[in-house]
Amino acid sequence: MAAGKGTRMKSTLPKVLHRLGGRALLGHVVDCAAQLSARRAVIVTGHGAIEVEAVCARFQGFPSTFGAKLDIRFARQEPQLGTGHAMQQAVPLLADDGVTLVLSGDVPLTKAATLQALIDECDGQRLALLTLKMAEPTGYGRIVRSGLDASAQVRAIVEHKDATDAQRQITEIYSGIMAVPTVLLRRWLARLDNQNAQREYYLTDIVKFAAADGVAVVAHQITDAAQVAGVNSPVQLAELERVYQSRCAVALMEQGVRLADPSRFDMRGQLTCGQDVEIDVNCVFEGTVSLGSRVRIGANCVIANCTIAAHAVIHPFTHIDGEKLGVTVGEGALVGPFARLRPGVQLGAEVHIGNFVEVKNSTLGKGAKANHLAYLGDATVGERVNFGAGSITANYDGANKHRTVIGDDVQIGSNCVLVAPITIGAGGTVGGGSTLGKSTEPGGLHVARAKQVSLPNWKRAVKKAS
Repeated sequence: MAAGKGTRMKSTLPKVLHRLGGRALLGHVVDCAAQLSARRAVIVTGHGAIEVEAVCARFQGFPSTFGAKLDIRFARQEPQLGTGHAMQQAVPLLADDGVTLVLSGDVPLTKAATLQALIDECDGQRLALLTLKMAEPTGYGRIVRSGLDASAQVRAIVEHKDATDAQRQITEIYSGIMAVPTVLLRRWLARLDNQNAQREYYLTDIVKFAAADGVAVVAHQITDAAQVAGVNSPVQLAELERVYQSRCAVALMEQGVRLADPSRFDMRGQLTCGQDVEIDVNCVFEGTVSLGSRVRIGANCVIANCTIAAHAVIHPFTHIDGEKLGVTVGEGALVGPFARLRPGVQLGAEVHIGNFVEVKNSTLGKGAKANHLAYLGDATVGERVNFGAGSITANYDGANKHRTVIGDDVQIGSNCVLVAPITIGAGGTVGGGSTLGKSTEPGGLHVARAKQVSLPNWKRAVKKAS
């Protein structure tokens, strides 16, 4: 269910599209459904429906984070008349021979194993509710049982606004998540009415219908409140973000990754690590990132969509983002500090990219170095090249990009400009301060700069007194 407005978010963005761990809240829920091998996901939209459906359409037909695919359909709820009304819009898209799992688009941290246990409790014939005991249950629907014992039959769910004082003392609450045989759900939804304090159609009323029809109602009670916590405000979103990041950090450390401080780590995509990886504080990982064995990531790095081979070192304050083209950092390479690698970069083994060096859509061969204050764009750089401080490839003529090719063992002096398209022959040397616009033969020295002029005893103009 993803139709709510989310007024307390105080945002024009639909609530379910706010991000947690770099992904929309609804994306986490859809991914969880995909892990369960669901036949279909029906997303009920309402507020911001066009925007929500456009985002969800990107999931259609593509593997989830966990590799599973999901058939996604949409049902509009306009106007929004309660949770029962929302399900009434969805049920025409559901097959009677299945089990319907009801999830909330703003509850992102439910684990697939928890939901599978709930489905097992349902067993295709019972109404199964996911419940939790809370010390402070204000605002939640209460689980009303036939007795005080935890094994007593569930008789009803009473919404907080409709509960008596005695019912409000109940600490077992309904999470908003249930599993129910679809054929029974369809029958019970047809019997809903809005005779309650909020004049809404409550999905929770189907519990009393189940009890009346002699269908067993079971509760699967968990103790992890974060799994059923919803997002209704920026404060709650920030709280769940830290829970999510803590989970990610613990999972990595259990695999052997060394995190300098788990509380200062952010994963906003997928991160896979080899053995003995070390990650310093305040690092952010986005998109799809792979770190080989014994990779070291310095403090305050932002790394997205790249593969970093074994033994490479990424020094502090480095920014890497491969976007759609990706970035590859070779074995034993050194990058940073304060370096930037942009899409299409492929660094060979033992390449050095130093401080304030930017590289874009370029390939550097084994042992090449650009250690200081340089720009390499649209370049093919050979092995063992040394690219001097302050030098650039001038790859853009104002309309089109052009490529620079630098052969093996070339030495580029400081403050050089290589105007593409251009090829610098292998083994050549370009003198410092040169601007080259023509390709060069291998093995030569190439200098293109104005002759130095020195005027002895020259005097600067002196400002006249006012």
